[in-house]
Amino acid sequence: MTDPRVVYVGKKPSFSYVKAVLMAMRNGDRLVRLQARGQAIGRAVDVAEICRRRHGIIASQLPESVSIVNIETDSVELQDDEGRTKTVSSMYIDLFGEGELMEEE
Repeated sequence: MTDPRVVYVGKKPSFSYVKAVLMAMRNGDRLVRLQARGQAIGRAVDVAEICRRRHGIIASQLPESVSIVNIETDSVELQDDEGRTKTVSSMYIDLFGEGELMEEE
């Protein structure tokens, strides 16, 4: 399997990331990885569920079936501006879209 297209989830509204997943799948990348750290992990889970359930106008344009094929958790060490090291949780959610893409209305 090829490397997934990565969508970094941060502070924007969830549907911004749903749209990024849609654009990646429209461009031929049917395997998309949501990547989030710290407080953005909850938003990444929301985005994955919106895509999987095809909930809303944007998500309804996704392929007929979007499934969560892999979830990984990890922690990374980051340095702040004062040089202190802190450990931050990270999560990767792989989505796979199968079937025809719905057309824009």
